This record gives sequence, C-alpha cells and structure tokens, in this order.
Amino acid sequence: MTAQPSSRRRRDPERRIAEIIAATERVIAARGIEGLTHRAVAEDAGVPLGATTYHFATKDDLIQAALQQAYERYAALLKDWVARRPDLTANQHIVLLTDILMECFGPNREYQALEYELYLAALRRPALRPVVDQYAEATLSALLPYTDLSTARAAADAMQGLTLRGLASTHPPGRAEVEDILRRILTPNPALNAPSEAAGS
Repeated sequence: MTAQPSSRRRRDPERRIAEIIAATERVIAARGIEGLTHRAVAEDAGVPLGATTYHFATKDDLIQAALQQAYERYAALLKDWVARRPDLTANQHIVLLTDILMECFGPNREYQALEYELYLAALRRPALRPVVDQYAEATLSALLPYTDLSTARAAADAMQGLTLRGLASTHPPGRAEVEDILRRILTPNPALNAPSEAAGS
C-alpha cells in the first residue's frame, strides 16, 4: 500500500519569516511600537505563537527585522526614482521633492508613519542605529546626482524635519511652505563656491 502524502506539509521557513515581518509592520502601524507583542504578531500572521518566538526571540528582534525591511523597500524606491530621472534642473528637482513630501502627508501617510515609528525606535535601541545610518546614506545617494554633498545633507535634514512635523502636528506644512524651504536650500548659490576674503589675503 502506497503511503499518502501528508496534508500538513512543512511551511517554507523563509516564507514564514516574511509573513511574520509583514505582520509586525501591520501591528506597529495599528498599535505603535508600544503595542507590539509576539502574540499580536502571531495572531495577525495566522501562525502559532511559538513560530514568532522561534524566528525572533525578542520584541527588539521583531522591530529590527521590520526596520531592515522598511529600509530595503525605501532604498529600492529611491534607486528606481533616480534611475528614471537621470537629468533634472534645480527647479524640477525642487518640485518633484515637494511632490514626495506632500504624498507623505496624504496618500502615503500610513506607511510613512510606520517608517518613522520604526526609525525613532532607534532612539532607545542602539542596535537599530546601523539601519538608521543606512537610511541617511540612501537619502544622500538619491540627492547627490543633482547637487553637491553639503547641499544634499542640508536638504536631507530639512526633508526629514518637514516629514516628522507633517506627521506629528495638527496641520502639516502646505505645499507652498515646503517648496519655499527646499528652494532656499537647493537653488545654486555661487557665493558659496567663491573663495573667502580671508583665504585670499
């Protein structure tokens, strides 16, 4: 008599890990970092509680996996964005970056809030800081094709501040304000490249 194949096939471990990480993101989006538990993730993912603790022993392990995945998604989006826009004038760059920020306050608000929730978790979790460093490097890499390093750093910091204010405040900054701030940073200023009087004396 031929043995029947088991109806309970072993689940692909990589797929299960992906399901747990995705569930972690959904739980954080709904409840915040403080509401994240292994039990909540297991219920959302539809897996046994032991599966979450087997792959991610601590809550911080879950947070780190979700942050890493969020970073990889962010970096891929930036890389694609730049690849599709090899040449931009300063004005085009300003307008397009403003478009991105306004989407953060509108259609993409839920995802952006999740990303910042994970990002800010690094304040009290040093193990997460290398991933946060990767975020900063990815943002600079996406700005550098269009401007110099100092300007890219200023723009990156301004965009981060604007995004956080837009997500956390009662009234997010309007398009005119965002565009004005970015224009002041990204408009080329020849005076910055001129040698100082002290250097010439």
